[in-house]
Amino acid sequence: MADKHILVFPERYRAQLAPLLPESVELRCFSTLAEALELAPQAEIGWFDEWASGAYSQGPRAAVNAKWINTVIVGLDAFPVREMVARGQIFTNGAGMMPDVVADFAVLGVLALAKRLDEVVRAHDRREWLSGPPGPMEMLGSKALILGYGAIGREIGTRLRAFGVDVTGVRRSPDPDPAIIGADAWRAKLDAYDHIVIAAPNTAETQAMIGADELAAMKPTARIVNIARGDLIDQPALIAALEEKRIGGAFLDVTTPEPLPRDHPLWGAPNTLVTMHLSGQSQTSAFRRGAERFLKNLKHYLAGEPLEHVVDLTRGY
Repeated sequence: MADKHILVFPERYRAQLAPLLPESVELRCFSTLAEALELAPQAEIGWFDEWASGAYSQGPRAAVNAKWINTVIVGLDAFPVREMVARGQIFTNGAGMMPDVVADFAVLGVLALAKRLDEVVRAHDRREWLSGPPGPMEMLGSKALILGYGAIGREIGTRLRAFGVDVTGVRRSPDPDPAIIGADAWRAKLDAYDHIVIAAPNTAETQAMIGADELAAMKPTARIVNIARGDLIDQPALIAALEEKRIGGAFLDVTTPEPLPRDHPLWGAPNTLVTMHLSGQSQTSAFRRGAERFLKNLKHYLAGEPLEHVVDLTRGY
């Protein structure tokens, strides 16, 4: 048989993936970072999604001969983008693969801030019976702005509308839907919204898209939910706005840096919940979904056809 296509892959998932691979693909698996780095240069196809060892980010750096690198991760922060561009590598990611999972977590954030579930939990831990609700905000009739109305943003919008929330989405591409506005229109309307949900990709254009000016334009009761990337918010400006009570609160699944140091002032910011980038992890189906997408793309790859969900590394998504 002709030389096989070598796929470097985590050992922990071998039993699930191996029976589904065609005979033309040879699986070489790693259990440690050292093994991943040793095998990576042998890969024609690299799928390094093993989190504990750091192989998910270090493996692609060492995969100098790979033609295709795959991941279930959405953001590019952990990956050697410049090196992959220089090598001419194809990079496929998990964009749009779990919009429902992340959307569930985003809506959890909206509800937690509206009802101040964090204060209820703290009272529970103190065994204190509260005499009144710490968060009386009603969802019905409130207004939400979703920055980044892609697959995840649309799922968030669907869920919020079920609670009676008036939802406006923001996207770069024109859309005939009057509930979707362009990337240049939202800042002038910030004072109309009770919930600002950030679900945009992390690009040069979106970094620090919420800064001091945007925070100053919001309602003093406005709540921010960020399930995108920490870089999309100017954190010092956000901390100042929270400490000075100029906005109502923040639910931050993502921060800069990650993990957030124990002495970082964001931990102590009032009316703030930091949820340790758990949104995408709060599920049990990531490997199944990722494997289904990978196997479909593998058929394309072996047939010499264009792959799906290819990242434009020059644009960042």
